[in-house]
Order: sequence, then structure tokens, then C-alpha cells
Amino acid sequence: MPHFCIPICGHRSHPDRSPFPAEEGVSRADQKCLPGDFRAGRLTPNRKEVKLVQNDRPANQSNPRLGVTPLRKADRSSDQTGPSWIFVCPVIQRAFLLVVLLTTGYACLAQTSSQSLQQDEQQSSIKGTVVNAVTHAPIARALVLTPDNSYAMLTDGEGHFEFALPKVDSNNTLVESRYTFGLSVLIARKPGFLDDPNVRLIEATPGSEITIPLLPEALIKGRVILSEADPALGITVQIFSRQVQEGMLKWVPAGSARANSNGEFRFAELLPGTYKLVTNELLDNDPAATVPGGQQYGFPPIYYPGVSDFAAAGTIQLAAGQILQADIPLTRQPYYPVRITVANADLNAGMNITVSVQGHRGPGYSLGYNAEKQRVEGLLPHGNYLVEASTFGQNSAFGAVHLSVAGAPAEGPGLTLTPNSSISVHVVEEFTSTDGHGSGTWNVGGRSVTVHGPRLYLQINAETADDFGQPGNASLRPPSGANDDPLVLENLAPGRYWLRLHSSRGYVAAATMGGVDVLHEPLIVAPGSSTPIEVTMRDDSAELDGTVAGLAAPPAMTESTVSSRFSPPQAWVYCIPLPDSPGQFEQFGLSPDGKFNSQAMAPGTYRVLASKNQQTNFPYRDAEAMKAFDAKGQVVHLSAGQKTSVQLQIIPSIE
Repeated sequence: MPHFCIPICGHRSHPDRSPFPAEEGVSRADQKCLPGDFRAGRLTPNRKEVKLVQNDRPANQSNPRLGVTPLRKADRSSDQTGPSWIFVCPVIQRAFLLVVLLTTGYACLAQTSSQSLQQDEQQSSIKGTVVNAVTHAPIARALVLTPDNSYAMLTDGEGHFEFALPKVDSNNTLVESRYTFGLSVLIARKPGFLDDPNVRLIEATPGSEITIPLLPEALIKGRVILSEADPALGITVQIFSRQVQEGMLKWVPAGSARANSNGEFRFAELLPGTYKLVTNELLDNDPAATVPGGQQYGFPPIYYPGVSDFAAAGTIQLAAGQILQADIPLTRQPYYPVRITVANADLNAGMNITVSVQGHRGPGYSLGYNAEKQRVEGLLPHGNYLVEASTFGQNSAFGAVHLSVAGAPAEGPGLTLTPNSSISVHVVEEFTSTDGHGSGTWNVGGRSVTVHGPRLYLQINAETADDFGQPGNASLRPPSGANDDPLVLENLAPGRYWLRLHSSRGYVAAATMGGVDVLHEPLIVAPGSSTPIEVTMRDDSAELDGTVAGLAAPPAMTESTVSSRFSPPQAWVYCIPLPDSPGQFEQFGLSPDGKFNSQAMAPGTYRVLASKNQQTNFPYRDAEAMKAFDAKGQVVHLSAGQKTSVQLQIIPSIE
């Protein structure tokens, strides 16, 4: 292939003033005007300091094939305009035509190179804006970073940020526009703002504009005030939030704050949602107001806005960025000594004591356990209470008594602890396949034991269904030795429970206890309960597959995206059994091609929903709460052994 070096740009400067050293056979003025390298007629983009790369031939040696010889200008005192090359050709017309053609070709190459470099510039950075998720206004001085803190920067006054990605080649020269690190997800932080739990992780794609929304925090602030309008010192205020846990709405502790000397408290960084406030009881130990050996006083729990029962307390509905003033009035009341003897307490066992007003469970009151005297004791104001005691450990027990305090010291009836229930689980297998009828091993205390049947594939847990139920959950007793295959749920205190059944073989077709469908209704355990749970297993599963429309096409797989550490699903699919139908709640992420498939669905009728963001707030066990979704998604009937295909639309109203 012929080699050529054809300049086309013009540059007006003095040759001796060029900051670049002259190369042999090339003037400084010529160097300065050249935008890149030429090797065998191929443009190679270079760094800012560009230079002309000559052939291996010495500078003073002409090219016999082209008849082109580079010569310096004779007059070095005058400014130069245009290229500083003289072409000496045997045939002038032919050479001129060749110069014109090559010059035109180089102009096209230069333009293409410029466009390519601009595109590389765009693709070698990640840029975007951090905005307020409510007002969509930009957020200045927000910290944008990767989860591993390897990249971080603050947004400018308009909320903008831009990460310049390294461009490297095999010689560590910054000439390529391919980024080689695992930057795939960006997060943002700013005091007064929170992550939006309904927004999926923000994927960082080079060359595109991304937007990171942040929710403005909600605030609850207020004062705890005595009836005399004096501030209450040292009062602790608790906040509870309404959250969905395993398909049920429950009140969950969300923090506490101690009132200052002015009785003021403040809860910050609250997400939009539903909340309740309660004060913890506090004895009045002010020496100026307390007579030694005399009547003791205290401040009973008060539930905002001023009631004495958690169930009757007002709910606080907060929106993003809302600030709510919540003042809580307290009343100083007399407290009286109470005690309850425990008939059969274990001296070496711990004990948890809960106190509920009129049997309505809730936070606030407390009593303690005196192990030496084997009794529950403490102070309570006037009222009727339910006192419950539970022990810890392998052989846990439970007991409860009612206590009435009527303006004087009180002693309740003796409390007898009853061992918690152990309930057998009987499994009926209606499998059509003979696979999985072998044996397996179970690790018990560092040694392996042989087990058979449902012990191999079925896991069962019981979780409290009450807001303030007894602490702790129950699970299957582990095998004690070889061939210990019976399934038993141990240590179930009296109360209501939801069963969690997970099988690696087939599906749970039915689960009942005393005729009650415990797949859809709570399991009720009374003291001494022994009625077994009946479980039916089948393997004629239904299959559900489909697509989700309305999603953007996923980005093409490149070296950078392949090396990314994490890429969340584009969308999530939720299968919620209807209240009067068998079936179990299922959720799964969408594959990159926009499809989903589940081959082990329990037959039944489901409402199938699709969401771009992973949802944690589906109260699928609460039929009343699920009425809000009646007009959303698709209702699909899945038959045993059959495959059903659906096409879903993203439901924007549940984002």
C-alpha cells in the first residue's frame, strides 16, 4: 500500500515560536496544524498533543512512487499561511489530481474522526441530575456516589453531576472510550432527603442522562405537657409505623425520642406513611414533690392525641416533606405497688412480662420479675390489666392473669406457667412422580443423620399475626437422630400465627387445623393445643409465563455492562391469590428480555400485577385492604398441570 502524508489545514504562526520541538523533515508550523497521526493512510486519534508520524523512510528521501518530497520553506522569516509542503511531481497534472483526491479524503476522515471523538466524549462520562421527587426541583450540593464509595461528587447549584470515566488502552494511554470499572449503580445523599422506597436502583449508563429522585423527609415535632402546662422532663416518646409484613398490616416500632428540658421532642427522616405516638410511663422521682414512704406518683402512658389505649389512638398520615406538630398532654397520677406470685417458675430461666390495659395489647406499661422471690412486681395506676409472662429457652412456658388496681396496693392471683404447645404436622403426599422418594442427610450437632420423606423438602414456620403478640416464632423441631422423620412445630405460645410453608418439591395443595384453612386464616393456638396440622402435597403444578409491555428496551450488552456487579430486574410480577381461591402468593423479577416464567405455581385464581419497582406493601393476606387493587392487573385462573400465558401492563398507580 502506498504511504502518504497530506496536510490540509492552514495555521498562521511563526515557525520558531511553536512550543513543540521540530521533527526531522517537518517544520514546527507544519506540526502545529496537524490534528492527528497518519500511518499508511489510516487516521489514528491521538491525545491533545498531536504530531505527524512519518514513514520509516528518512525525511530527505523522496518517494519514487508518488514523486512527493517534503522540503522546508526557504524563507523562515515570514509568517506561514497554509500547509508548508512542496510537492515535486514528474507529471504535474497527475500529481495535482492525486493531491486533490487525497486532500478531499483526508477532510472526510478528519470530519469523521471529530464526530467519533465527540461521541467517545459523550460515552466516556456518566451525567445526570438529582431532583426533589415531589416538586421535581433540582437539589444542589447532594452527594452522588457508588455503593462502594469508589466514586463520589457533589452536585452543582443546578443539581447536575458528571463522572468522567477513565479511557485506557493496553499501554495505559488515555485514548479509548471504554470504561473498565464496575460502576453500574448510583445513589444520592442529602440531609433532609431520603431514598424513595418505590424507585428502583438507578443504573448508570455511559452517554445517557439519568435522574436520581430523593424524597423530602417528613417531620413530627411536639411537646409533652403536664396538665398544669409545665413541661414534662425526661419523658420518652415512641413512634410506631404501619407496615406490611408477610402480607399483613402491622404496627412496628420506628424509634423513640427523649423530650428535652422544655418537653420538646422531634422525629426526623420519616417516609410518607401512617404513624402513632405514645409516651412511656415515668415515675415522678422529684425529691421536692415526693415524701419518703408516702404515696408515689407517676405519668401513665398517653397515646396521641390524648387517650389511654393504643387501639383508640389517632393515626397520623404523613406526606413527603410534611411537618406535623403533635403535642401530648400528660396527667400525674398515683401509682400503687402490685405483685403476682409465679407458682412454678424456673429459677434459672429468664422471663418476659407484658402488661396490657383491659386486655388490649399495646406498648406503654411495664412490670418486672423478681427471680429470688419468684414473683412479678412493680407499680401501676388505677385500672384493669392483663399481665402475661413467658420464659425463654428450649422448654419455654407461658402464663397470664388479670389484675385489678383500685386505689390501693394490689396482689393478683397466682400465675401458673404452662409449657408452650408442640403441634404435629401430618403430611399426605399425592405425588404422581416417584422422584424424590429417597433419603437425605441432616446436620445435627456437627454429625450427619439420615432423614426421609417430607423432612427432606418441607420447611414450616409460624409467625405471630398480632401487632403486639408474644415475642419469638416457632419452627420445626430438628431431627434428634437417624430416621427421626416426624414433623413437629415446637414452642408455640398461645396466640394467633401465620404459617409459612416452603417446599422444594411440588406445592402445598392444602393445610388445615381442626377444619380451618390455615393457608388463608391465622392458626389459633390455645394453652395446651395439640390438634395436628394436616398438609396435602401435590406435584401437578401449574405454569405461568408471559411478557410485560411498556418497558424500554434493555441496553445492549457491552464489556462494561457485562462487568457490572449488579443489575436489578426491569420489572416485578406479583401473583396474589383471590380471597376465596386456593393458591399462594408469588413474586419474581422479569428477565432482561421482558419475559417471566414460573413452573411451580399452585393451581388457583390469582390477580397478577406488574410493577417497575419492587413492592413491599402488598397486604395480600388482608382481603379488605386488597380491595384497592380490584381494578388493577389481570385475574388469571391456573389449572393443575396446565400452562397459562399472559401479557401484562405496568401498573403506574402502585409505583
